[in-house]
Amino acid sequence: MYTDNLNSDIQFLQGVGPKRAALLKKELEIETIGDFIRYYPFRYIDRSTITPIGEIRSESAYVQFQAQVLSVNVPAPASGGKMKRISAIVGDSSGQMELVFFKGLKYIQERLQVGSTWLFFGKPSYFNGRINMVHPEIDSPIVQGANDKSSGVMTGVYPSTEKLKNAGITGKVMNRLMSNALNLTLPEIKETLPDYIIRDKGLLPLKTALLNIHFPKDAYSLDKATYRLKFEELFFLQLSLLKQKYVRSRAEQGLPMPKVGKAFNDCYNALPYELTGAQKRVIREIHTDLKSGHQMNRLLQGDVGSGKTMVAVLSSLIAIGNGYQACIMAPTEVLSQQHFANISKYLAPTDVKVALLTGSTKASERKKIHQGLLDGSIGIVVGTHALIEDTVQFKNLGLAIVDEQHRFGVEQRARLWNKTVGGIPPHVLVMTATPIPRTLAMTLYGDLDVSVIDEMPPGRKPVLTMQITERRRYALNKFMKDQIALGRQVFVVYPLIFESEKADYANLEKGYEKLVEDFPFPPYKVAIVHGKQTNDEKNFNMSAFAGGRAHILVSTTVIEVGVDVPNASVMVIESAERFGLSQLHQLRGRVGRGSDKSYCVLVRGDKVSKESAKRLDLLCQTEDGFVLAEEDMKMRGPGDLEGTQQSGLPVSLNIASVAKDGRILQDARDYAEKVLESDPLLSSQRNEPLVQELGKDKYRRDDFSNIS
Repeated sequence: MYTDNLNSDIQFLQGVGPKRAALLKKELEIETIGDFIRYYPFRYIDRSTITPIGEIRSESAYVQFQAQVLSVNVPAPASGGKMKRISAIVGDSSGQMELVFFKGLKYIQERLQVGSTWLFFGKPSYFNGRINMVHPEIDSPIVQGANDKSSGVMTGVYPSTEKLKNAGITGKVMNRLMSNALNLTLPEIKETLPDYIIRDKGLLPLKTALLNIHFPKDAYSLDKATYRLKFEELFFLQLSLLKQKYVRSRAEQGLPMPKVGKAFNDCYNALPYELTGAQKRVIREIHTDLKSGHQMNRLLQGDVGSGKTMVAVLSSLIAIGNGYQACIMAPTEVLSQQHFANISKYLAPTDVKVALLTGSTKASERKKIHQGLLDGSIGIVVGTHALIEDTVQFKNLGLAIVDEQHRFGVEQRARLWNKTVGGIPPHVLVMTATPIPRTLAMTLYGDLDVSVIDEMPPGRKPVLTMQITERRRYALNKFMKDQIALGRQVFVVYPLIFESEKADYANLEKGYEKLVEDFPFPPYKVAIVHGKQTNDEKNFNMSAFAGGRAHILVSTTVIEVGVDVPNASVMVIESAERFGLSQLHQLRGRVGRGSDKSYCVLVRGDKVSKESAKRLDLLCQTEDGFVLAEEDMKMRGPGDLEGTQQSGLPVSLNIASVAKDGRILQDARDYAEKVLESDPLLSSQRNEPLVQELGKDKYRRDDFSNIS
């Protein structure tokens, strides 16, 4: 009789039941027994390695030692209060160590009886002149003997939460439940990869890999199991993305744009400077796509100030030279207005008409723009989401450019592509100034072609970046006054991690009041911009600063993307340790846009974490956004990159890491390409397992792949 234990509710696993199941669902999102066996340990205790206490150092990584409890100290609680801590002295033949516990004290007190011996695992630290360990894991001691099954065995440690531990789902319980789950499901687990891939790549069979990832015999078995499972995850992720791209590139008809046209040449020949080699290369790549007969879907990455807008303008002019219109969609009114101002300048030598359409465009002006787009007299329209309203119709939309696309929902963008005539979608160019590490770009945008502007225009001056503490505030104020006296302007940015953070708004207001006190009017004028203001207030203050009527702009990170004030030469970032690397880099990119020497001052707290200190040091050492993005991802993980605001990856990964497994990811992508080259639709008999796996829900995204 066929059983489907893999898809059974987790409550039916022996040892779980309804209460524990509810917790596992809430805390770990584990719904079925199949989900459970794909929940992997994040580290392992190698029970064969015991370190003598005498050899443990405070700088050691996690260590395991076996010791006897020599004494236990439970300080008397205040009257009617609870125990606050327990400390114990444990020892072996080489020395003694203090262990300290602050949680689960009743349980600890019951276990740590004087004279008992335990196996301890944790991170040693140095306190009051001696080595100690806070909250080590406690396990049964290893008993030497011929029949000892635990000796030499590696035990998995699973990611957990306080609620799970408090409910009795300890590490030991997780191991027991996992053993039950594997005994139940291993007979029904089917291989997900065809035999030829397992052979080619030297992979373990899936059943063996799952057994060895949870209960490895030794380090070699664990390595083989880990590689198999990481390769499989990354291979299917890349296969699903590449298959969409492969099918689309052959099936999706594109608007043909073989010519360059007069407007392009007029604009290009009138440029007051030479384009960089990277800009020329990217324009060639885009033109190749536009004349291919297939729809272009290209991501354009370029660091802050690398000249993406110029590429967008010239690409739009290619579309116009072939009888089509172009639209450029930006996430904010400020950025739209800035694009419009720059593009208008670039288009002066041509007869192409450009319009700006945002939420605050007046009704009379809006009516004219709607008419101009419909009759084709407007060649390029720049705007915010106002462009996707149903009332906006084009005569012949051929190219859609989306700037900082991570700030738009996919469905929002889809509405723009539906505005073409004749059902053929427009060519799509997605632009971002957030440098995305290569491995992450392959994953988030694996179904797009990627172009990178990796060269800065000549004349762009480096920004001198330095960090100071609050104690140097007086010197900072004097420096700002000196810069203002030279005719420069200053950004001062405060962290606002969530719009609802009252404390952050309080800091911003306090900081603003203090600046107004230190820089009194007259002669100084201080403007402020933040998310709680109306659009009119924001635009008024931003315009005052951009127009040179305010010397200092106090702001939250609303100025992170796109605000261009060439006269601003100083960026002061308050509480800089609270920002991510990519976001700090984006903010720094707001200065250094003119011909003056520019500065970025990171004001940090006296005490910052090691990770924060590393971030700030890195920012002072390099201006290369791609180097910083790689480091940021290694430190923070791919789903939480400041600046990219990605809610996560297209497919959730249980064991592989885009940040750490770049080589396996590249290998998986190369192999997926090889498979699709010989069988684009995966229709051959031998690829049947791949079709089965890709049919699972987690790979079924709304197929917007033909739009972004």
